[in-house]
Amino acid sequence: MIFNKLVLFLNRRGIDKNRNKGGVFLLIPAVQQSNITILSISLILIISILAVKFSAKVNSPSLVFFIGIGMIFGSETVHLFHFDDPSAAQLIGMLALVVILFDDGMQTNWQFLRPHAVPALSLATIGVLLTTIVMGLVAKLLFPFSWPEALLLGALVGSTDAAAVFAMLKGKDVSNKITYTLEGESGVNDPMAVFLTTSLITAVTNETPNSLSFIGDFIWQMGGAIVFGFIIGKLGSKGLHRMALSASGLYPLLALAFALFAYSFGSLLQTSGLLTVYIAAIVIGSHPLRQRYTILRFNEGLSWVAQIGMFVLLGMFVIPSDLFSFSIIAKGLLLSFTLILIARPIATNIAVIRMDFNWKERCFISWAGLRGAVPIVLALFPMLAQIEHSQLYFNLIFFIVLTSSMIQGTSLPWLGRKLDLSKNSK
Repeated sequence: MIFNKLVLFLNRRGIDKNRNKGGVFLLIPAVQQSNITILSISLILIISILAVKFSAKVNSPSLVFFIGIGMIFGSETVHLFHFDDPSAAQLIGMLALVVILFDDGMQTNWQFLRPHAVPALSLATIGVLLTTIVMGLVAKLLFPFSWPEALLLGALVGSTDAAAVFAMLKGKDVSNKITYTLEGESGVNDPMAVFLTTSLITAVTNETPNSLSFIGDFIWQMGGAIVFGFIIGKLGSKGLHRMALSASGLYPLLALAFALFAYSFGSLLQTSGLLTVYIAAIVIGSHPLRQRYTILRFNEGLSWVAQIGMFVLLGMFVIPSDLFSFSIIAKGLLLSFTLILIARPIATNIAVIRMDFNWKERCFISWAGLRGAVPIVLALFPMLAQIEHSQLYFNLIFFIVLTSSMIQGTSLPWLGRKLDLSKNSK
């Protein structure tokens, strides 16, 4: 491996130079190894930032490029980094999502979001459930899965991803009605996805499920997260407004501390930590704050770091030779087209039935169901539970996320123009 050879060369050089000088002659090679790691991280960050600029020119989601960079620098190509710890990947993914959701929640105007809360909530619950069922039916036909195993695959890919949706809608000339419905859906569909995933993992591992218990758990996850998020948001907004700190740079750190507190507090009480963060962020952002501009700019920069770090590490985690095997590509494409052309449209049209959406708006909402980090992070759950087919789940979900991002994300601005759904079209 290139990285190991380079370190070995520096080790030998350091040993030769320091062999006759006394002291701890292995100290310099260790420092050199650290410097190489820092240099590599800085290069990855620079390349990723340039990739953002390029992705904007070609109208493609930047997450595709971040994942590609991770694959290139991972253990099967350049061999610069070796990352194969699913628990660490899950932790990093969750922390990154906390930062991303907090940033987007603070920039969400509750006055605009409130009129669209009902369709957003319907898409986040009924929509995820219907997507899970349709994808589960197809998975049952393609694989020798039991029904719980097939539905588990559907649950893993059932939710849209906040980071992907927010990134694609930011700066786009799409009506507020559609924008806030999609943002609300992606911000609050985490509890349903986690609920279905954990419930089906329990069923797969032959543990006897209790339907009433699971329904109660879901209500608690959703309702508890909303209540605790609101309370923490109120406390955070008062603290950030009334507290006089000695330096302006401390306000963004205090806001970040509230975000981490909201996630951990909500998770410890068995509610949805991510939903708790999102609600808290909306409440904080809707109140007057000291140094608001400083906080928002800090959050935006940190959100980009989180996105880059999360997707690059997930790219390093996946094994390209497994991901792009014939079996994964063939069946992954079938599942991807089922999700994009069948499952998502069915779920969308039923979830918003009898609501104030015309066929153009429903079409756009269906096409905007982007998948991203959340399905991939959820696909780590079966690995941590050590259930059968966990590696297959992960590779399929990863492939579906890539195809969803490249097909839907790239064509979304074009579709918006063709359907004439700009803010000034009404």
